[in-house]
Amino acid sequence: MGKENTVLTIDIGGDSLKMAEFSFPSGGGMTLEKFAFAEYDIDLKEAGFVEVFSAVYNRLLAENKFVSHGVRVSISGQSAFTRLSKLPPLGEDKSRIEQIVEYEAKQTVPYPMDEVIWDYQLVKHTIKTENTPPPEPEPAPEGEAAAPPPEDPESSIDEMEALFVAVKSDLVSELADVIQESGKEILSIEIAPTAFFNAARANQIGVSQCDMILNIGGRCSSLVFADQGRVFARTIPIAGHSVTQQISKEFNISFSDAEELKRRHGFVALGGAYEEPDSEVAATISKIARNVMTRLHGEINRSINVWRSQYGGNKPAHLYLGGGSSLMAYTPRFFNEKLRIPVDYLNAFQVVGIGQEINKEQLLEVAPMFSELIGLALKHIVTCPVDISLMPLSIKQFRALRRKKPYFYASAVSIILCLLVFYWGVAKRLDFDKGRVDVAKKEVEKTNTLVEKVKALKREMDSAKSEYAEAMEIISKRKQWPGIMNDLQKMLPDTVWLTLFEGSGTLTTSASADPFARAAAAPAAGGRRGRGGAAPAPGPVAPAFTTTAGVTEINWIKFYGHSIGFKPNSLWDEAFRINLKKSGLFADGDDSIVFENDGYTPEKGKNNITSFKLRGKLKEPIKK
Repeated sequence: MGKENTVLTIDIGGDSLKMAEFSFPSGGGMTLEKFAFAEYDIDLKEAGFVEVFSAVYNRLLAENKFVSHGVRVSISGQSAFTRLSKLPPLGEDKSRIEQIVEYEAKQTVPYPMDEVIWDYQLVKHTIKTENTPPPEPEPAPEGEAAAPPPEDPESSIDEMEALFVAVKSDLVSELADVIQESGKEILSIEIAPTAFFNAARANQIGVSQCDMILNIGGRCSSLVFADQGRVFARTIPIAGHSVTQQISKEFNISFSDAEELKRRHGFVALGGAYEEPDSEVAATISKIARNVMTRLHGEINRSINVWRSQYGGNKPAHLYLGGGSSLMAYTPRFFNEKLRIPVDYLNAFQVVGIGQEINKEQLLEVAPMFSELIGLALKHIVTCPVDISLMPLSIKQFRALRRKKPYFYASAVSIILCLLVFYWGVAKRLDFDKGRVDVAKKEVEKTNTLVEKVKALKREMDSAKSEYAEAMEIISKRKQWPGIMNDLQKMLPDTVWLTLFEGSGTLTTSASADPFARAAAAPAAGGRRGRGGAAPAPGPVAPAFTTTAGVTEINWIKFYGHSIGFKPNSLWDEAFRINLKKSGLFADGDDSIVFENDGYTPEKGKNNITSFKLRGKLKEPIKK
């Protein structure tokens, strides 16, 4: 038997703990595989209930080796509040129904809503109403058959009821913690009366008529009405412990001794003229038991009246007993006499198979107390008529989180896959970009090599161009002197000729550098005489050209020459200077062209040859 097809059911009663493990064969149905039963300490106090339950639960768990992981739990009706409330006609508006139900719960539940766990079950039923009888049909004409009377019409009204169940959240949470700490998973939590009702309905009780189910436990009794789909539950604080307490008072003994006497001699005394037992103790206990059962019968009658008058329920037709205290002898007979309806024990095992390892004799002793466990197990395979859930909020949140885990895992896997794809894409892109960078680097290196070659060639070209420009400049300047000389020659008066040009960077007036004497001597020796007995003027000769040593740029030119004249400062010199200015060869300004010497040079005898020096500043310097 594996964990997958089994469930462990636990009924946490007021004075005992019942546990049963069911398996669910593949062919359908369910089978009881193991069961366990244990009573709490007889001196159990409410403050220590969870601690006592924890000790008994863990002991039974260890002794019986239950293998089921899933657990369904029911708690005693004594710890819960149940109420059936009629709801106004709301149609099919679910949101409106929920609002009304929540309002009714706040008005009905006697505890603060934040201190309880509550749930409800909607019950819809139809009520038939009687109409006034129809009028008598009119008599038919002679010779014709009379019309049949109309059938009595029936009308019905749909009503909605809500079965509220509330229990203190602290108690449920503490019990759930004990179970979860043992490694079990809680599948559902409800109260014993609803589990008892579901087991009865599975055995066709209350399907076609109104039946009552009475579970007489240790500390309380649960009365449930099953009326053709409708349900009404009430917890009555009269049960087996009430009998034990009366025995303890009557015989002035401890509670445990009174419980032992009840189990050994207890039965419900028969009413009327019945012979009492020989044992005075047994007779006394039977009378006490009858008194308690009479009180319980009174509460049952009161519940029947409430059910029929306030809720319009049908009259109960049958009573089914369950619970440990119902095993007291003559209990069914007592209620049969009082209620005047058939009374039987509820046999919930009609829908359950019994495993081969089950000790049937032991099971027979506790079978009436296991109906709740069967009702819990039925939830594992079918949808039960009453589905009340009292799961703590912590378990609901954990379940919601667990249901979302696959989505979390799927999201995590998706994120990881996305990251891997992104990483793969980035890696591919990086490899691609790296390849392109490498190619680009190679191309850049090639380009840089070509650029360096181009730059080197450009430098060579620039150097060649510079040399070419210099050469071209020299070539362009080679005609500068001849041009100047030709222009000067055109501007010379007929009586004037030049003998020497001297170029310099700056104006030089040093006497040692003055070549005038040798320039003047040449014409004196070879000239001709002029008028007045003078020697005639020499023929024109090409002037010599000299430059000052170390000069790279000629800015000034000195002209050395001769003219024929009889006195200094004759008109030819001024005319010559004006023509020079107009030529455009010399700079502007009065001091740019100046005659520096215009005296006569004496020769052998008198002559009319005059020597002169003229300096002029060039507009465009001449580079050497």
